[in-house]
Amino acid sequence: MSAHAFPAAVAAVNSRGKLVALKAFGRFTFDARSSIVTEDTIFDLASVSKVVATTVMAMILYDRGELDLEIPVRSLIPEFATEDPRGDEVTIRMLLAHSSGLPAYEKLLEQAHTREELLQSAYKTPLVAKPGSTAAYSDIGFIILGEALARIADETLDRFCQSHIFGPLGMVRTSFCPPPQLRDSIPPTANDVWFRHRIIQGEVHDENASVLGGVGGHAGVFSCAADVAILAQCMLGGNLVRPETVSLFTRREINPAGTSRALGWDTPSQPSQSGKYFGPRSYGHLGFTGTSLWIDPDRQLAIVLLTNRTWPDAKSQLIKQVRPRFHDAVVECLR
Repeated sequence: MSAHAFPAAVAAVNSRGKLVALKAFGRFTFDARSSIVTEDTIFDLASVSKVVATTVMAMILYDRGELDLEIPVRSLIPEFATEDPRGDEVTIRMLLAHSSGLPAYEKLLEQAHTREELLQSAYKTPLVAKPGSTAAYSDIGFIILGEALARIADETLDRFCQSHIFGPLGMVRTSFCPPPQLRDSIPPTANDVWFRHRIIQGEVHDENASVLGGVGGHAGVFSCAADVAILAQCMLGGNLVRPETVSLFTRREINPAGTSRALGWDTPSQPSQSGKYFGPRSYGHLGFTGTSLWIDPDRQLAIVLLTNRTWPDAKSQLIKQVRPRFHDAVVECLR
């Protein structure tokens, strides 16, 4: 932290069914007068939202028999890729596996000022590759996925997650759009001088998610490390979905060749932010704000690391050095 990798961090470690470590470090900002981080501090999960919310929602719907992974996206969202005949080929599986042919990222907010306008911009985003031919991590794909799942469930993403994931699991400090009274429990993620022109604290960091009202399939969940650890333990041995469903969604996809992606989840590549010890059946996800979750089912181990490394301007990349070393140190301590 003295090198300004990030001002705030909370880590949680599950090992063989038990929470064996929960530690808080630092302050909300690099200012010595800012709030001290506690174990209950809530962080903007950024893209870790893709797994703790959107992917788990997909897993639940699949487990119930309500989600067909091979169903074309257009059958759920007729507006999708209407000007590209290849849009017929894109399936829900491809959105989950980041192999849809959609681009990685677009500043949809530059053309959209409301939630509906941004969704329509996402649906109309041109494909940049043949569906299924290559893997390219895509926020746009997960924005669309979140809406497709909501149409299947006939319930918005945030309400579904609260009713079927966060609430039942006792993740009491986890939600989209945290209420204003929790703002002082959430470290700031940015001093936004170009878009919102204010310090971003207690509201989603991602600009597209901001236009979506804080609820997107790609970003928007706020949580504390202990809550994320609850979900991780459920993935390792809970009863939210069948073990066969967990295996299906966390197994690395065969196609496209060379992908590291599972369904929603990522798997370790070399070198990996999970470090050098997480095994081949491991899975996890990173978030732009400096958050991560990695799970190794063979070790019965899950490590949550939440930071606000984007404060004040997202320039620091030191998290990429800290994170794998931290994971390695945890594994070595547990030997």
